[in-house]
Amino acid sequence: MIISEFLSLLSANADKPLLLVLPDGGCIPAHYHITEVGHVMKNFIDCGGTRRRLETCLLQTWVHDDVDHRLLAGKLATIFDRAGDVLPHHELPVEIEYEDGVVAQFPVERAEVIDGALAFHLGLKHADCLARGICLPGECAPKPAAAAISCCAPGSKCC
Repeated sequence: MIISEFLSLLSANADKPLLLVLPDGGCIPAHYHITEVGHVMKNFIDCGGTRRRLETCLLQTWVHDDVDHRLLAGKLATIFDRAGDVLPHHELPVEIEYEDGVVAQFPVERAEVIDGALAFHLGLKHADCLARGICLPGECAPKPAAAAISCCAPGSKCC
């Protein structure tokens, strides 16, 4: 989901509390805070030598011991307004950063209203070889899902 879609949902549901639903169906504890709205830009070269750029809007969550805290959609929209020129445009994908043992980032995939709350469903990010045709043509061709193994796995001849 991109920022413009995300903001539209926040505005349309301003009085609703927010739920962040993890890929396993669990939720980030309801008393989370959004501590950062950031523009993250990653410039890199893939294993085939192609220069690439990845940009996202990253919302950092933080869970503290103030269990009565609840974030409403309208309040998060206000936090976005304060971000101003930190976000270069509203076509960036939105990701949620959450720490539960390790810090992980989850793309926002979809939203729905559940029991009076606006629930954002989070997906998973996966590593992949972006230069399959260059690494080892033939060996790096996509495989059926049941046998999918990255050609750039540690110890492979690919990277």
